[in-house]
Parts: sequence; C-alpha cells; structure tokens
Amino acid sequence: MHDDSTTSRARRLRRDSTDAERLLWNRLRGRRMAGYKFRRQVPVCGYIVDFACFEKRLIVEIDGEHHGFESNLENDDVRRTRIESGGFTVLRFWNYQVFTDIDMVLESVLRQLESG
Repeated sequence: MHDDSTTSRARRLRRDSTDAERLLWNRLRGRRMAGYKFRRQVPVCGYIVDFACFEKRLIVEIDGEHHGFESNLENDDVRRTRIESGGFTVLRFWNYQVFTDIDMVLESVLRQLESG
C-alpha cells in the first residue's frame, strides 16, 4: 500500500498537470488508446509516474526542460532503471514532442503496447 504522503503527492500532481501532460492525457484516457487503460500520476516502484498502463506494464513519462540538466539526467536514469527492474517498460518524451508531433508520440506508445 502507499503512504498518505505518496497519495497526496499523486493527487497534487494530477491536479497540477503540465500542459503537455494534459494534452497527452486527453488522448490516452477513457481507453482511447486502442482500448488500453491508462492511469495518470500513479505510484510505481517508489516513484510517481506520469502515465501507466498496468495491463501492458508500460510507463510513459513526459519531460520538461529541467530534465536536460546533467543532475536530472542521472536521477532519471536511476528512476528508469528501478522502474524497469520492476518489470515495466519506460517510454520518455519531451514536452515539445507532445506539442509538435503528438501523432509520433501516440504511434510510439501504440507500437509498444502492441509489441508487448
């Protein structure tokens, strides 16, 4: 089970979603992605991930500019490794990719869903 602080943080992150997260969520929610159920801002392997399809053990993360800094790249790599060691696949996209080529993002997600 998750502690109250994790649950509260997940709720806050859902409420304070970025524009890129909201845009992608509108395309993933309600089983709009080939019938697969996604959840947003949920705890997985000790982290709160942007989007998760538990049925296919797929995590989709949307990164803003701050993820490009070296210290954040190292943190993201540790995070990805821990989540993948929990049996999940992690797909990462930049905010600008969601805004400028959401079809590519969605195609990549669908390709991963159908390959697993």
